[in-house]
Amino acid sequence: MTIVVFRAERMEEFDMEHKCKITVIRKECYQDLQEQYLADPKSGECPIFEVGQEFILERNQERDDFWHMLDGKFCSEAWDAISRYVYTALQGGSIMKGWTNDEKMMIACCNDGTRPVIFKIERIDAED
Repeated sequence: MTIVVFRAERMEEFDMEHKCKITVIRKECYQDLQEQYLADPKSGECPIFEVGQEFILERNQERDDFWHMLDGKFCSEAWDAISRYVYTALQGGSIMKGWTNDEKMMIACCNDGTRPVIFKIERIDAED
């Protein structure tokens, strides 16, 4: 993303790179729903993620974590649920202005209704 700053005496241009940090902040398990609806009623919590786990995504000329879904290190169902926020962050956009108390952050969860994982998604701005 190129940002152009106008000043009375001159115009400055500089590139800003953005990263996205995904943090697992909670895992839930609704055993009553699992017992009632799942083929394996003792499925338990999500086996893929752990609370506190962090992922830093980059999208530049050397690396494109977005399109590669972190090279298979991320659950496809969870990615489907949060990828729009990740993409916005990597492009330098406002993830959820007016919804969260920081437009560079969003709280979202995966689609698993019996064992959802809750993520904090943050835009990280870094000047080149």
